[in-house]
Amino acid sequence: MAENYDVIIIGSGPGGYVAAVRASQLGLKTAIVEREHLGGICLNWGCIPTKALLRSAEILDHANHAKDYGLVLEGKMSADVKAVVARSRGVSARLNGGVGFLMKKNKVDVIWGEAKITKPGEIVVGKSSKPVVEPQNPVPKNIKGEGTYTAKHIIIATGARPRALPGIEPDGKLIWTYFEAMKPAALPKSLIVMGSGAIGIEFASFYRSMGVDVTVVEVMPTIMPVEDVEVTAIARKQLEKRGMKILTSAKVTKVEKAADSLTAHVETADGKVQQITADRMISAVGVQGNIENLGLEAVGVKTDRGCVVIDGYGKTNVSGIYAIGDVAGPPMLAHKAEHEGVVCVEKIAGLPNVHATDKGKVPGCTYCNPQVASVGLTEAKAKEAGRDIRVGRFSFAANGKAIALGEDQGLCKVIFDKKTGELLGAHMVGAEVTELIQGFVVAMNLETTEEELMHTIFPHPTVSETMKEAVLDAYGRVLNA
Repeated sequence: MAENYDVIIIGSGPGGYVAAVRASQLGLKTAIVEREHLGGICLNWGCIPTKALLRSAEILDHANHAKDYGLVLEGKMSADVKAVVARSRGVSARLNGGVGFLMKKNKVDVIWGEAKITKPGEIVVGKSSKPVVEPQNPVPKNIKGEGTYTAKHIIIATGARPRALPGIEPDGKLIWTYFEAMKPAALPKSLIVMGSGAIGIEFASFYRSMGVDVTVVEVMPTIMPVEDVEVTAIARKQLEKRGMKILTSAKVTKVEKAADSLTAHVETADGKVQQITADRMISAVGVQGNIENLGLEAVGVKTDRGCVVIDGYGKTNVSGIYAIGDVAGPPMLAHKAEHEGVVCVEKIAGLPNVHATDKGKVPGCTYCNPQVASVGLTEAKAKEAGRDIRVGRFSFAANGKAIALGEDQGLCKVIFDKKTGELLGAHMVGAEVTELIQGFVVAMNLETTEEELMHTIFPHPTVSETMKEAVLDAYGRVLNA
C-alpha cells in the first residue's frame, strides 16, 4: 500500500525545501523528493558557490590595488584556482548538509529518486537518471526509496537548467555551462561569455578578476537587458575599465572547435562578422524549466514556453497540483522560489489573509564588480505603462562612505508616481548595492510614499545615504549634490 502524505514536494531547491519546512511547521505530513542533491542548483551550483568565487575575486582585486589605500604588498597578487574552487565547493557542502539537517529537524521525509505524477494525488518514484554528485551530505535517517506515494497536494519545484542554442551546444570541454565554469581545473587564458544576464556577467567579472582575457557577446543593445539602461551604462563602463571587452547588438552565429581552443563567428548589428578565438566559451543564454518526464502532459497540467502555468498561489489548472520557483517561470530567482513556496503551502493549509506573490516586488541582484540591484519598474517600463513619473538620482561620487571605501563609481536611481508618491522602482549600481536594495523592497511592500522616505533617518556615514538623497532629488530637495 502506498504511503500517504498531506504534501509531497518534487525538488529540494530553495523553493522546495523551504516549502517543506513551512508545511511541517503548519502540521502537514510532508515529504520531499530529490534525484540529485539536497539544496538544488542554487545551493550546489548557482547562487551560493558563485558568491564564494566572487568573494575570492573581490579580495584579489583589493589586494592588487592595495597601494590605492596606502598599503604596500610586494608584487602582483595571483590566484590558486584549485584552492579558490575548493573553498567554493566547501561552502556548498556545508550548506548542503544544513538542508539535510533541516529536513530531519522538521520531520520531513526525503524520498531519494526521480518522481513522476501518475494521476492527481499520486506519484511514482523510480531510480534517478542523474548521478548523485558532490557535495552530498550523508544519507539522512528519514530517507525513503523508490515506490508509489500519495498526497492530496503535490508541489512541483524542479527548477531549471541552462538553455542551449542549436549548433552551439555546451560540450563540457570547450563550451561550458555554469557547471563547468564553476570548477575549472585550470584558468583559461582567454574566454568568451555568450550572454550578459546575471549568470554571464557574474562569471565574466570573476574570470576577469582572475586575470583572464574576457569578451562578452550580448544580442541585446545593452548588457544585463532587464536592468535600467542608466545603471547598465555605468556598469559597462566600469567593467570595460577593468579590461573586459563587451560586444552588444551582437550574436554568435557559429563556433569552430580546435583541439584546445575555439573560434566564434560574431555578427554585429551592421551585418559584419568578426572571428574571436579563445580557449573557452561560457554559454549563458538563459535557462529553461525542468518540466520533462514529470507526467504533466498525461494529467493535463498546462505549460507555456517551457514553464508550468500557475496563479499567484502556485496553483496549476489541475486540482491538487502546484508549481513554484524556476519551473513556474520568471523571474527565475531563489528568493522568489522561497516566497512562492511559503505562499503556496500557507494557502494549502487554509491560513487567512494569504497574499498572492507580487512579481513586481521581487528584487534582482547581480554580483559582478560593480554590483547591480533593482526592484520594480525601470524608467522605460514606467513610461511604457503610461505612468506620469518623477525620477531621482544620486551619484556615489557625492557619498562620503563610498569615497572612503574607494568605491565612488555608482548610482542610485528611483522612480515615483508623480500624482501619488508611490515608489514604482529603484535601481542601483555600485559597492554593496545587493545588500541595500532590500530597503526599497520593504518600502514598496509597505506602500511607503516619498514623504515617509524623506523623513526616514539614514545613518551617516553609509552608502545607504545615497538612497535617501535619490528620493530627495526626485522632488528637488537633494542636499549633498
